[in-house]
Amino acid sequence: MRSRSSGAAALLCPLLGACLWSAVVGYKPVIVVHGLFDSSEDFKNLQRFINESYPGTNVTVIDLFDRSSSLQPMWKQVEGFKAAIYPIMQNAADGVHLICYSQGGLVCRGILSTLPDHNVHSFISLSAPQAGQYGDTDYFRIFPQFVKSNLYHFCYTGVGQLISICNYWNDPHHRDLYLNSSDYLALINSERPNPNSTEWRRNFLKIQKLVLIGGPDDGVITPWQSSQFGFYDDNETVVEMQHQELYLRDVFGLKTLVARGDLILCTVPGVEHVLWHSNETVFHACIEKWLM
Repeated sequence: MRSRSSGAAALLCPLLGACLWSAVVGYKPVIVVHGLFDSSEDFKNLQRFINESYPGTNVTVIDLFDRSSSLQPMWKQVEGFKAAIYPIMQNAADGVHLICYSQGGLVCRGILSTLPDHNVHSFISLSAPQAGQYGDTDYFRIFPQFVKSNLYHFCYTGVGQLISICNYWNDPHHRDLYLNSSDYLALINSERPNPNSTEWRRNFLKIQKLVLIGGPDDGVITPWQSSQFGFYDDNETVVEMQHQELYLRDVFGLKTLVARGDLILCTVPGVEHVLWHSNETVFHACIEKWLM
């Protein structure tokens, strides 16, 4: 009996080891893109959360456009991050997951729209101003000229488009200026004629899941519902995503994702903007299950 048990154990152990190894190597790589004034150093907690839940996962926080360099124009950042991310995608036969925080969520939108052969499975947008930004926040107080009453004058000029914030500044009281002057957000949202819109929509819809995370106590994304494609009308009343024209017309695929069952909203109260990526509750409630 002892001999038989020993033989069974000898066979079972390698099989269990093989199964465990298969589970580890089966995790898709996770790529993280930081936000305004951040750097890769700020995401150590998020990396730890991922590796505690999925040991051995390859997590890469892209170290580009850190701190003040994050003010550079959005299209420049899209091309830089794309060049860094693409080799990771090419080495991931089963695809990758993309977690993009704050301004990084808009950078990732540009990458997903313009990269025809991306293999992103879950695109997790972590408190990103997907419908634009409007209002006073602590970020703007760093720059005396970034004041709500004057910012639209600054942004809707040739100089303004050289500053990343202006690339997605969306003043509901000057909608015409936004539509005519925005060289980034109005284009990727297909809110004005764009010869690439059909191709960009097709590229974007290659994602398997879109997870939109935000909450009412964010304090920076204004309105906070922009993180889930809601935004102000001209009376500064928030219009939720499903009533927005870009959703109703399905211009880049939101309505299609909903019809597919592939758009997930995750709203968490009590989280300040700078804490989203280091909050363990947010990770377990909104991110963890989409990294399988």
